[in-house]
Amino acid sequence: MKTYIRRREKNDYLVVLFGAWGTDENVFVPYCTDEFDFILFYNYSADQALVLPEMKTYRKIVVIGWSLGVWAAEYLSPTTGIVPDVTIAVNGTPVPLDDHYGIPALSFEEALNNITEERMEKFYYRMFGNRRIYNLNSDKIPNRTLDSVHVEMRWLYNRIMEQKDPGFKWDYAVTSESDRIFPSENVISYWNRQKNTRQIIVPYPHYMFYKWKSYSAFISYVEKHAGRPESIKQY
Repeated sequence: MKTYIRRREKNDYLVVLFGAWGTDENVFVPYCTDEFDFILFYNYSADQALVLPEMKTYRKIVVIGWSLGVWAAEYLSPTTGIVPDVTIAVNGTPVPLDDHYGIPALSFEEALNNITEERMEKFYYRMFGNRRIYNLNSDKIPNRTLDSVHVEMRWLYNRIMEQKDPGFKWDYAVTSESDRIFPSENVISYWNRQKNTRQIIVPYPHYMFYKWKSYSAFISYVEKHAGRPESIKQY
């Protein structure tokens, strides 16, 4: 597991992001600004120990889980010891390997057993949604080896199969209608059943952060719009 940490002495606002499978810091760092501290967890595996900075006192701590990072945030929360004020699940659920509320098992296992250069390129293309957005975000395409993404996928698969009942509290869920990684209807259906989670549906691809200038702008948008009647759809 890898950790990226960016801190400024004056900051009293912390954003913690649990990344998706197959990603690296290139995907996330462009949306860091000097107005908040930032911790990123990614490349989940047992190859490297979890690294945590010495914590300081923050006015506000926001945890964002994106894609499989929603599950990872729950799984790793006892280890990190981070106590958030706000939690946001983005295009994922705590049960990511699930025919009804996550990625169908056959699709997940097919991906696990067929990792090639061609398939990874296709995966990143689908992550960005289409060729135009892919090209616009070419600087954010992960630079990972096939071996590293395969080790990570195997580790995730094994841990997910062992997962106990979810017990993490998610304040907000943001789901893309045009997601080409997680079936949108499954994700929306899951969060519609979580009465304590406010949901917003957006017309963006699986990777949506490019729509905002920074994570703080994204968080402000979610807190302002989530839970509005027009944001909720039944599946």
